[in-house]
Amino acid sequence: MQDSYRYKGMRKRLITELREKGIQDEKILNAFDAVPRHFFLDTTFAEQAYSNMPFQIGSGQTISHPYTVAFQTQLLNLKRGDKVLEIGTGSGFQTCILAELGVKVFSIERHKELYLKAKVIVQKLGYTARLSFGDGYKGLPTYAPFDKVIITCGAPFIPQDLIDQLKIGGVMIIPVGEGAEQQMKKVTKLSDTEVKTEEFGVFSFVPMLEKKVK
Repeated sequence: MQDSYRYKGMRKRLITELREKGIQDEKILNAFDAVPRHFFLDTTFAEQAYSNMPFQIGSGQTISHPYTVAFQTQLLNLKRGDKVLEIGTGSGFQTCILAELGVKVFSIERHKELYLKAKVIVQKLGYTARLSFGDGYKGLPTYAPFDKVIITCGAPFIPQDLIDQLKIGGVMIIPVGEGAEQQMKKVTKLSDTEVKTEEFGVFSFVPMLEKKVK
């Protein structure tokens, strides 16, 4: 894996584009500068790595648009030291963005091949994150409760198990909907029995498949 002035320049242009699209949190923009996206893609896509595009990463999965990653991260309103559960490790790019922001990352991936590849690249880049292979719908109850939960795939509904693993006052960012598009939702846990749900527009994700690991 090599980084170059060319790639760094491409990252700067991407960051300018993200800022123009409404990403105002400088810590997130700095994280995008620090984490080279082309490391997470097949070399075939390296020249397009800093375009605002998704790419196939194997196992029928994709690395999300940079804007989508930044948008979800901004909605989390992270604080350094937050304990964050990520559902859908995928390539590991979002995982590293979170780690760069100084939070404690716990991530779960249902595809064994992606889990193993992500584990390698996260370690190579020097980030600390606890990666697990398993069913995202079940979360990681052993490590709960979490301050924040981020789901990086389209869920047909909001899993109760993941709400249960949030702290009171905690926030979940989840794209909800079946089919090609999902509604981005922010779920705030007000008490053990009450949540507040807000909507933040339509996005497109690969589906979150229930009760399956591969």
